Parts: sequence; structure tokens; C-alpha cells
Amino acid sequence: MAGQWRQVIAPFLFMDVVTRELLSAWDWDPTVLLSLFGFGALFTAGWWRLRRAGSAGLARPWRLILYWLGLLFIFLALVSPIDELGGWLLIFHMVQHIFLMMLAPPLLMLANPLPFLLWGLPDGARQTSGRWLSRLLHRQSDSRAFLRKVTGPGVIWLIFASTLIAWHDPLAYDLALRSPAAHNVEHLTFFYSSLLFWWFVTGAGPRLHKSFSPLARVAYVATAIPVTMFVGVSIAWAEAPRYTHYTIMPRIWGISVLQDQAAGG
Repeated sequence: MAGQWRQVIAPFLFMDVVTRELLSAWDWDPTVLLSLFGFGALFTAGWWRLRRAGSAGLARPWRLILYWLGLLFIFLALVSPIDELGGWLLIFHMVQHIFLMMLAPPLLMLANPLPFLLWGLPDGARQTSGRWLSRLLHRQSDSRAFLRKVTGPGVIWLIFASTLIAWHDPLAYDLALRSPAAHNVEHLTFFYSSLLFWWFVTGAGPRLHKSFSPLARVAYVATAIPVTMFVGVSIAWAEAPRYTHYTIMPRIWGISVLQDQAAGG
């Protein structure tokens, strides 16, 4: 395993033409960039307004830092050369998935973004959104009861686990690498299923359920470990190439398909 990782790292230390080309492959997708900038600006404006309104206990600096770190990992996953490299080597596609599922979502949810995003809106939009949310989440409303049912811990866990397993199935995985539309759907489902999972763990708003105790939060996260291990082991220990896409791509940096799988899993 250490030798496989050295093969991945070596080209970055002694760059050849292919490496330089791949590292220059930034995807400046305006939709992604505008979304990241828009949510970042909205959160920052709301954080600043809440601090000025005397809610410094809620609008603490660490929340702002965590939120922007979460956005940074999304930026790295979707804009940086990691996205292009993921089409050549499975290991970078796995790094991209880690950023979108295991790093960005918990950082964003730890920042408790809902109140800050609401306060970042213009006054009229904030008041309208606040009234709509109040009706939707009122304790006696049917909508709240429905949302509680469909966002229970078991339901969210199943959504998270099934999304992870389904997209690593060879047919779905190869489809995502062939089709930009399917690849976008893959990223969106990874990200939003993980947001739901970490929303439950962190207790971020809106709070529909009783908050987990610290021990229960650790236990809930631990229940997802076997799922991630199953996916990783099924890739790393495969005796034959698991994904057709990588068998037809030119091999770079002297890394074979099976070496790539072993490192990526």
C-alpha cells in the first residue's frame, strides 16, 4: 500500500508534461462558482448581522470559519484538478467523494447554517421565509409530523448508506463517468444525503427531533463505518478491474488499474 501511494505522489514531486496538464485542468463552472460565492456571501452577511444585533453567542467566529472551510472542500472537489484526475485514476475520484461526503457536510452542519442564511436575506425575504418556516415547522402542523417521519434516524441512515453503496456499483459508477448529467446527479445525491446524515449528528437547525447525547452521536456515526468499509474493501480487494471506465483510460504515472483500486479502496 505504501508503495502504491508513493507512485501516486511521485509525479507531483517531479512533474512531467502529463502531470502539468492535469494540474492545470481547473473546471471554472459558473454554476458551481456562483453557488459557492452566493451561499458564502449570504452566510457571512447573516453572521455579521446577528453579531451586530447582539447575538454574538450564536454568531461565533468558529462557525464562520467552519462554514467557509466546508465551502472550500466543495470547491476543491468540483473545481480543482481533483475532478479531472478522478476520470483518470479511481483514487482521486475517491478523494472527491470524501470531500463531498465526509468533510464538507459535517463542517457546514457544525456551523448551524439555517439562522445565518435567513439573516443574510434582505428584510422582506427574511420575514417571508421566516413566516413560511414557522407554518411548516409548527409543533401542531401536519407538515412537521410528516417531516419528522421521513427524517427519522433510521430513514436518514438508510438514505446515506444506500446512496453510498448504489453509486459504487460498477454499472452506476461507469455511467457517472460516461455521462456528465449522471455525474452531477451522483455528486448531488452524495452531498445532500451526507448533509442529512450530519444534520442529525450535529443537531443543526431546523431541529425536528430530540437532540442526540454526545455518546449517541458517536454511536450513530459508528454505525456508518461498516458501510464505508464494505465499499472500500469491495474495491481494494477486487482481484479484477471493478470499473470498465478505468480499463479503457490511458494509464498515467505507471499506476495499473489494480494498484489504483487497492490505493483508492
